[in-house]
Amino acid sequence: MAWGCALCLALAGGALLALLVQLLRWLRADGDLTLLWAERWGKKPEHELRGKVVWVTGASSGIGEELTYQLAKLGALLAISARREDELQRVKKKCLQISSLSANDILVLRLDLTDRSSHEAATNSVLKHFGKIDVLVNNGGRSQRSLFVDTNLDVYSAIMELNYLGTISLTKYVLNHMIQRKKGKIVTVSSVMGIMGAPLATGYCASKHALQGFFNSLRTELTDYPEISVIQICPGPVQSQIIQNVFTENLAKSIENSGDQSHKMPTDRCARLTLVSVANNVKEAWISDHPYLAVCYLWQYAPTWAWWLMNRMGKRRIQNFKSGIDADASYSRKKK
Repeated sequence: MAWGCALCLALAGGALLALLVQLLRWLRADGDLTLLWAERWGKKPEHELRGKVVWVTGASSGIGEELTYQLAKLGALLAISARREDELQRVKKKCLQISSLSANDILVLRLDLTDRSSHEAATNSVLKHFGKIDVLVNNGGRSQRSLFVDTNLDVYSAIMELNYLGTISLTKYVLNHMIQRKKGKIVTVSSVMGIMGAPLATGYCASKHALQGFFNSLRTELTDYPEISVIQICPGPVQSQIIQNVFTENLAKSIENSGDQSHKMPTDRCARLTLVSVANNVKEAWISDHPYLAVCYLWQYAPTWAWWLMNRMGKRRIQNFKSGIDADASYSRKKK
């Protein structure tokens, strides 16, 4: 009897210790625990992506630009797209400087996601150059900083046209090719705003929720193609140029002051965790510091608490924005 009690106590103590270790990991985490497990124990991007043909949209700045550099260092063959061809040429030049790729290994392809009539020809251009597309990274898009009551409805139309319809249009043409090959990866950079709701970003949240719903549904349509992966990346606030290019109250207005961005996650860390997700076929990856990471978990498992917390955070976010500082500045961890 005493031996049995001792065993029960030992098992309970072990379970409690394991729980405490997980809690400590979570408190220090900058991504969901499944993703961080894959980073430590899973497949490495260096092995999985070398020699793969990867098409990155929105590659002229921010997360897309950093992804391009990291992919170049890994030895991936690259098609890079955005509206600004001169910026793409700058990115290509740096890729050649930091990697062993040749000029022919990087295709610069100007692309406007809102011009859906051009997407089939763009896909054919990549296929003509490389012969295949192993990975499509849907990264192109714009964020928003404006209150709904102040915002013209044509802004919402433009957000959905770019972030949602443009993305699924390009995906349709690339997916046809992947179905023919019976393999490939469709990677979409969504956002934690595709999981939760937040003030100043009603249209942006709507577009990201639309992407989440679309790709979750698409995944279920591809069960006959087990080697085609649908991967959704949900970053929180990241150091990038996204704030300088946001939608505001009307299409003609740009944001006057983007504020200090140093408190946000470094872009290279976000890009690395994205590539870990791709290498390990993580279906949905949350890449964020707290408190946004905590809110993702709450939104998933305790939505009533999440609504309460977001109401408090949202009020501060609006105050920050109206004061001319970054909306997330007062409750994000300072980056050194």
